[in-house]
Amino acid sequence: MTIPGVVKINYAKFMALLSRLKSTQILALGFALLIFIGTFLLNLPMASADGKSIGIIDAFFTATSAVCVTGLVVVDTGTHWSLFGQLVILMLIQIGGLGFMTMATLVFLLLGKKITLKERLIIREALNQFSLAGLVKLTKYILIFTFIVESIGAVLLAVEFLRYFPIIESIYYGVFHSVSAFNNAGFDLMGNYKSFTPFTEDLFINIIIIILIIVGGIGFTVLLDIYDKRCFKTLSLHSKFVIAITITLIVLGFFVILILEYNNPYTLKNLNCTGKIMGALFHSVTPRTAGFNTLPTGRLTTTTKFFTIIYMYIGGSPGSTAGGIKTTTVGTLVAVVWAIISGKKKAVIFKKSIPEDIVFRALAITMLGLIYVTTIIMLLTITEEEKFIDIFFEAVSAFGTVGLSMGITPELSNIGKLLIILTMFSGRVGLLTIALAFGEKVKKAAIKFPEEKIHVG
Repeated sequence: MTIPGVVKINYAKFMALLSRLKSTQILALGFALLIFIGTFLLNLPMASADGKSIGIIDAFFTATSAVCVTGLVVVDTGTHWSLFGQLVILMLIQIGGLGFMTMATLVFLLLGKKITLKERLIIREALNQFSLAGLVKLTKYILIFTFIVESIGAVLLAVEFLRYFPIIESIYYGVFHSVSAFNNAGFDLMGNYKSFTPFTEDLFINIIIIILIIVGGIGFTVLLDIYDKRCFKTLSLHSKFVIAITITLIVLGFFVILILEYNNPYTLKNLNCTGKIMGALFHSVTPRTAGFNTLPTGRLTTTTKFFTIIYMYIGGSPGSTAGGIKTTTVGTLVAVVWAIISGKKKAVIFKKSIPEDIVFRALAITMLGLIYVTTIIMLLTITEEEKFIDIFFEAVSAFGTVGLSMGITPELSNIGKLLIILTMFSGRVGLLTIALAFGEKVKKAAIKFPEEKIHVG
């Protein structure tokens, strides 16, 4: 009789503690809990193809990479993990990509549980929304839309994979890579760290993966806005902004990579016309947190590597499965710079002024990211004996939850792996979210201080 009482008291204490936590704290701790569960499962002997435990550090690294939908791996996904291990990774990708609160909402709805105000606050933070209105409805749409898109992607990929693999393997590959692509995870089952390099000239596979990556990385709010309005003029400012920046980055990246790699014998030079176009287009899309590659990343020119680093740092769009500082953050800063150059007092986008608090937030996210990535790079240059460009690439790839690598991930020291783990977690949850979660709440000042100019630039 005492045991139920103890459980009840502990549960009550737990709920009381949970109620005192901020939504940002619960969000960060939720991701951490999911990573620890994944670490335990992946460290089981049955998770590895050879029946041996991989070890806590490598299991921790893989679980973090999956939950944070990054794709950096210390062992080859297609050959090291058993079917059980691969399914655990797939589960972590799905939950991590959509967010644990989205999945928790699904469970609540299935059980008929009412979504409380506290839970709505967490959902709002997770989906990067401004209002509490319609959050449960939005979550339902996200779940339905995700299931439909991933299912279509899985069927189309499975059909094309029949050209290369047996039917059961093709179906499994279709499901796994559809989920991985839509969630911008970058995990693949091709073996020997090849990713999609064997399919550089396969037009169908390239197009399907590219579409899944873009749809997953553009943001659920934007997708639902497009579905509701179906006309660019009537879309919200956020949706217009995201679409404009996304198209600009893809087109710019395509031409830059095509020019830089056109005569590179290790990437585009020896491909046919379709291969050159698809190779450049794929690599323009994938650095914005997807992680797949059809071109050998380590063979890219130094200029392309640096250009890729910039794209990885930018990442995808808010409220999506993607990482990075986000497209709208960069777009806002560009709008601010243009306003200063053109002598305007406000940054204007599509004839709408951007509020100062949004500008400050964009600056904070960018600066926090730069400071954090710079610090991690400096530490990795101490702990690792690798080329600087490779370390630079690895750190930004982890922060942007991309998953592209120069091939140094399996060679990292344990300290290096822990640094990358921390970076993947920070990139997925968001540095500003973490800062707000564990920092003191700042009250609005009652006194307005006088202004005085300082010299800058």
